[in-house]
Amino acid sequence: MPYLFNTAESQQDMLKTVGVKSVDELFDQVPRELRLDRPLQLPPPLSEIELESHLRDLASQNVGASGRVSFLGGGTYDHFVPAAVDAIAGRSEFYTAYTPYQAEASQGSLQAFFEYQTLICQLTGMDVSNASLYEGASAMVEAVLMAMRVTQRRGKVVVLGSVHPEYRDTLTTYVRHLGCEIVTVPTLKGTADPNDVAALIDDRTAAVIVQHPNFFGCLESPREIFAVAKQHGALSISVFDPISLGVLRRPADDGADIAVAEGQSLGIPLQYGGPYLGILASRQEFVRQMPGRLVGETVDRHGKRCFVLTLGTREQHIRRAKATSNVCTNQGLLALRATVYLSLLGPSGLREVAELSCQKAHYAAEQLSAAGFELTFARPFFKEFVVRSRSNAAEVAQRARSAGFDIGPALNRFPTLAADVGPAAHEWLLVAVTESRTKNQIDNLAKALS
Repeated sequence: MPYLFNTAESQQDMLKTVGVKSVDELFDQVPRELRLDRPLQLPPPLSEIELESHLRDLASQNVGASGRVSFLGGGTYDHFVPAAVDAIAGRSEFYTAYTPYQAEASQGSLQAFFEYQTLICQLTGMDVSNASLYEGASAMVEAVLMAMRVTQRRGKVVVLGSVHPEYRDTLTTYVRHLGCEIVTVPTLKGTADPNDVAALIDDRTAAVIVQHPNFFGCLESPREIFAVAKQHGALSISVFDPISLGVLRRPADDGADIAVAEGQSLGIPLQYGGPYLGILASRQEFVRQMPGRLVGETVDRHGKRCFVLTLGTREQHIRRAKATSNVCTNQGLLALRATVYLSLLGPSGLREVAELSCQKAHYAAEQLSAAGFELTFARPFFKEFVVRSRSNAAEVAQRARSAGFDIGPALNRFPTLAADVGPAAHEWLLVAVTESRTKNQIDNLAKALS
């Protein structure tokens, strides 16, 4: 870690350049009563060797998912990442690429984005995918804003209460000042009743949002709900788990107009909350209202295959009045990881990962039920489920951590969800099981919590 020296001489040079004689004069524009009149309470300076040792000590207190047994869910999962993903994504031409979304991006980067878009379209059944977004929550919101532009409606958005509570919070933040009403469908039984959803959709509705599998891990009925949305001219937004599409119908086959997801499960390790990968795909007719950028294939003047930035509808590319979003970057490196992962697995590999995750999750549910926990929802689920503890769920999670298992989160962690559920939320605990977990690990978890 090289030092950038800040000597008295360099300070005087900087002050002279900006036209002041002292640091105090530099801050004259700040009222004196707002300035700190004492030195900052900082520890004494360290030498380089002392600082490096101190940082190593701090880093050693972190424990990554690879050092423990993870049953954590709620949007990010401990799926196995093949070594080839790191090997290819770590190549310098990809890993150090600067602003890979610009028009002057190398052909290699553009081709990687093109391949990513192709794979996402094959995965979802949609006609077109953009070159990625920030993460799942903002991808869902961009889909809602896109639906508002397509339908020319801002009156109402219908969202199931089983959609990730943090995604719902993000949506509230974005549309708070757009005059849009967010109508939440109760899902206290784990899933929404399609009849309840249908009763809330009308000709003011811009979009209907269904997460399938939902935040609780349960399977919704998206096909029925999306059919009603179409009757009223509203767009259908499917929030999906990419791994689940190894065994479940694709969003397009369920009638979705826009499909969004968090792509972390596609070859991206758990890394303290991000950066992750936002996926957005839609039907061809809505392509000009998509956010971000799209890479297309063409031929050069010599007739050779090449790749170009076909569509850039962000305000950094075109006039703000015509921009579809202010998305200023993409997750190019993580989109590359997803591309490599999906290419390695192929359809049969993805199906195997999905089947193993589903089978092991159901085995874990059986073992935890035998250990005294109650399954909160009597609904079909994929790789994630909610259990009700006989005590505080956060205390149960702490007991699991003491035994070497990471489990959760407890659902009272999410204020939006706690408001929906009420006092029972403090007893609810989310459990996720992927193909990486073994029978022995599941048995030991049940034994530790018995």
